[in-house]
Amino acid sequence: MTDTASRTGLDVEALRAATPGATLAHHLNSAGAALPSLAVLDTVIEHLRLESRLGGYEAAEAAADRSAQVYQLAGELIGAAADDIALVESATVAWHRAIDALRLRPGDRILAAGSSYVSSALHLLELRRTRGIVVEVLPADSSGGVDLTRLEQALRTPAALVTVAHVPTSSALIEPVAQIGALAAAAGVPLLVDATQSVGQLPVDVRQMRAGILVGTGRKFLRGPRGTGLLYLDPALRERARPLTPDVRGARWTGDEEYDLLPGARRYETWEASHALRLGLGTALAEALTLGVDAISAYVDGLAARLRAGLRETAGVTVVDPPAAGGGIVTFVRAGEEPTTTVRTLRAAGLHLVAVPASHGQWDLGRRGLPAVVRASVHVYNDDTEVDALLAQLARLASPTAPTAAPTPAVPGPGSAPAQAPVPVPVPVQALAPNDAPVAVPALVGGAGRRADVIVVGAGIHGRSTAWALAARGARVVQLDRLPAGHTEGSSHGRTRMIRRAYPSPVWDDLVDRAYTAWHEVERAAGRRLVTTVGGLYARPARATSTLRGPDCVLVDANQAAGILPGLVLGDDMVAVYDPAAGIIDAAAAMDALTELGAAAGVRRRDGCTVTGWTPEGTGVRVHTDSGDLLADRLVICAGAWTADLVPEFADQLTAVRIVNIHIGSSTPALLSPPALGPFSVEVPGVGLLYGIPAYGPDPVKVGFDHGPVDDLSARPGPVTAAERDALLTVARRFLPAADGPVTAEVACRYTMAPGNRFAVGALPAYPQVLVAAACSGHGFKFGPAIGAALADLATGVPLPDLDFLAPSAIIPGTPSRTAARTSGPTAHRR
Repeated sequence: MTDTASRTGLDVEALRAATPGATLAHHLNSAGAALPSLAVLDTVIEHLRLESRLGGYEAAEAAADRSAQVYQLAGELIGAAADDIALVESATVAWHRAIDALRLRPGDRILAAGSSYVSSALHLLELRRTRGIVVEVLPADSSGGVDLTRLEQALRTPAALVTVAHVPTSSALIEPVAQIGALAAAAGVPLLVDATQSVGQLPVDVRQMRAGILVGTGRKFLRGPRGTGLLYLDPALRERARPLTPDVRGARWTGDEEYDLLPGARRYETWEASHALRLGLGTALAEALTLGVDAISAYVDGLAARLRAGLRETAGVTVVDPPAAGGGIVTFVRAGEEPTTTVRTLRAAGLHLVAVPASHGQWDLGRRGLPAVVRASVHVYNDDTEVDALLAQLARLASPTAPTAAPTPAVPGPGSAPAQAPVPVPVPVQALAPNDAPVAVPALVGGAGRRADVIVVGAGIHGRSTAWALAARGARVVQLDRLPAGHTEGSSHGRTRMIRRAYPSPVWDDLVDRAYTAWHEVERAAGRRLVTTVGGLYARPARATSTLRGPDCVLVDANQAAGILPGLVLGDDMVAVYDPAAGIIDAAAAMDALTELGAAAGVRRRDGCTVTGWTPEGTGVRVHTDSGDLLADRLVICAGAWTADLVPEFADQLTAVRIVNIHIGSSTPALLSPPALGPFSVEVPGVGLLYGIPAYGPDPVKVGFDHGPVDDLSARPGPVTAAERDALLTVARRFLPAADGPVTAEVACRYTMAPGNRFAVGALPAYPQVLVAAACSGHGFKFGPAIGAALADLATGVPLPDLDFLAPSAIIPGTPSRTAARTSGPTAHRR
């Protein structure tokens, strides 16, 4: 426990454990959307399930008491009565309804702080343009906050409203809201406080602020669901204001041309709302009140102050917070780098921050001459290790290249030449791409000039993911592949693969979570959709003992399965695991996207270059190729079926087998497309495992067996034979009656199988500078970006103890492994 946590009494470890997303990345973006707790998530899901069973109206009635409590909790948090609170969809919705209710007239003056949020400012500018409202932006004093003297002077002229953001989106400024409120109250002018970035992390009391209106959101420091917001109106002001668009929720129709507004702030609500989200907000409010806002504020402020101080000591980084900064937000820039680039690089390293452009705060950033800033924001589920991780990554990006270490004699090792052999002259890294300028980034361990940081061998899904992840972290990466681009001799070609949460052992669950998150990151970086969730079924005979399981997965019988995916027909003697998160990966698009992302990040790739071996050289490695030698600080081997050629210890453990897939047409294609069919597998007694992926894009349903004969790596995979085709058709049509059309396409590929269908990810025991991702065993594609990120972490010195169960030592004979016994190999579902 940190000193700050100890002083505030917060159990940060418990808070992190109760926050599912806290273990997936360093989430430093609470000012954007904080990570909700598991209790919030469960509340939302529980009510949605209740709606599915009872209906929306009936579920709302059943939860009426809990819904009413949300108003009480919100009022308690901000020092108001429950009747003064309206629940809305966002802070912006709250702002619009409150401003509209004031019924402003041409010539009315609004005094707005420079801290105003973009959506608020845009609304004010539109009111000026269309209604003749006078908008005056208040100047700031030397602290960065509203100049109180100038405000007092401005209030000597009649005004309709003063508005201020307690904490702006563009910095860590804390406005002197209580003093502003006192001046406004003395002048008889209502104050509108935007507490979007403060409620949940700072004490907020509408009475002390003298606020007539306060707006806030649930998704930021309150840790509530997105799509929730708060609106407070002072009772006295509420009597003078009227909603511009009354709704049945807040008004009663009493006659042909008459209606009455209901008492309280709920007159600003609408009938249609997400009760599940509002109940989730109630859970978040209760959690904040239980922890205590003062304790939250002290912890968050202390952690942010530690980050701010560390950033000021980091080369190339400038903190741009104003003097009146505090709370959980810190803003900074890196010299010579666009904030969006900084954020993209940090995101690839597992650090989630955002860039705030001046277009989100022209009255702040624009006037300070800042085109954009990087914003970090911490919460109670963050700790010192995450602050240290950000500081270390920024220091790594800024550190100068270390001098080249003196060469050391070669130590005989896997793929090495005899010790007495002459040392070949290294081929300069830049020679692989002579038209490219050298990349000015630091080496990871020693090394300078033309020495690469990392050489990645292999350009399949794991190789491309690893190369991109490393380059995005600032490493100089050279990627080599023995075959031409676009070849079909490995395991990563073809249009589609499946992704699923259903696995036989809980030991895989964390990696599966990482996989889903990593694919989302690739999609965001590439700007295209790569994963489509449709739900899947994984069937077996009811008497079989082997089964899959996983988060949110349920066991169903044949009748239930038919209701879920009617395109798959199972016998009454079968059961299935339904995985609602199962989906389809657009594998071809994913491979292209990773290539493009890697190239944009600086990966230097050379296809048709065979690596013949490698030799440890000090703390680095010399890589031998058919074009000469290369030097690097790290070597990452993602060579698929050819891994054993470079890691002889794996030779007796890895087996390349031939796998075939066929696409089958249908007279009723809708039955073989989502939602009638999703990814599936069936354990067929006497045959083996049949797996399939539904029709996707122009391709009809695809099926295959997960087993096959040992393949000859010296030759290209031969075409699918008539016997292979007929065997697949016979079994597929047994379970997919709608697959009554011709075979439209065929493909042969290779699985690289390891004992127990596992794979090896990590450093070789004897050579920590050499890492490997090997033996996909038919189920590795779905983990591609997650394994790439993991290898990048390991290569840059970030330990990942939760991946110890995949340590290469577990499949190297004679090497002790403390985790091998914990693993249980999954049934393979590759395509």
